[in-house]
Amino acid sequence: MNNPQSGPIAYRDAGVDIDAGNSFVDAIKPLAAATKRPGSTPSLGGFAAAFDLAAAGYKDPIILATTDGVGTKLKIAIDTGRFDTIGIDLVAMCVNDLLAQGAEPLIFLDYFAVGRLNVADATPIVAGIAEGCRQANCALVGGETAEMPGLYKAGDFDLAGFSVGAAERGTLLPLFDKMGPGDALIGVGSSGAHSNGYSLIRKIVERTGLAWDAKAPFDASQTIADAMLAPTRIYVRSIVPLVRKGLIKGLAHITGGGLTENPPRMLPKHLTCKFDWAAWERPPLFKWLAEAGPVEEEEMRRTFNCGLGLVLCVAKADAEAVVSALKASGESAWIVGELAAA
Repeated sequence: MNNPQSGPIAYRDAGVDIDAGNSFVDAIKPLAAATKRPGSTPSLGGFAAAFDLAAAGYKDPIILATTDGVGTKLKIAIDTGRFDTIGIDLVAMCVNDLLAQGAEPLIFLDYFAVGRLNVADATPIVAGIAEGCRQANCALVGGETAEMPGLYKAGDFDLAGFSVGAAERGTLLPLFDKMGPGDALIGVGSSGAHSNGYSLIRKIVERTGLAWDAKAPFDASQTIADAMLAPTRIYVRSIVPLVRKGLIKGLAHITGGGLTENPPRMLPKHLTCKFDWAAWERPPLFKWLAEAGPVEEEEMRRTFNCGLGLVLCVAKADAEAVVSALKASGESAWIVGELAAA
């Protein structure tokens, strides 16, 4: 008995389109090439990428590596069909973590997993990754695009990023032996919620009944989607010079765990952070989230960045100079507290 489905079958019939994958690589090659920096040779298509640390100016380097994603912020991008900034978030989450150890980001790779590859949708995602790398002075040297029908439903995808950085031996942060009570805490302004707390954000928006294209109650000049998809700020160009001058003793990237959980990660056990919670104006987005949730203050502090993307520890005598340098490089910055004995 003949089986009408017993004829020849190809990979495309199972949902994987190799031709689309090749077209995608051709489309993103110029994006990667535009991120070239001293030491890199970003040319997609090989099996691995090389980086020349000597060409980047390092004499006795320590290599650091980090990996991250952007969490359920992806779901908002998928639901709204807006893919042009989520790649910036991916880069930011990785390179800002490298900064916390005093490292300069050098190279970046991405992992893009999708049920069925749509080149028109995928290209702006990688364009965002390339833009994030440009902001971070970090070369996009490769990645992996995985088309996996049956694992991801139509329209869904996931992103992960991987970044490698370097620092000269003896300069890694935090500098526990140089920290003490009275050291200043400097907050560096965020560009929004960045890429954390989005499961709660989505729940709050759902409770309000507002559509993603509705005007934001806290800012009539933009929609809810505009505000929630604002890309994570990348701090590399403003922070690396301060690290190299020896002005920063510790740095916390305010991600999952917010202002409660992250700053202690840069401190020795005998010290704690004493915040002045009135030292900076909390952006309207966070005021709205607190009211619309409602979300209690303790939960706000341990879930969101509340307007601070980084918290730095510096000597009290250097605090004003560091704030001035940050402002000169385009950042918002405030002295937001000090270290105290635990």
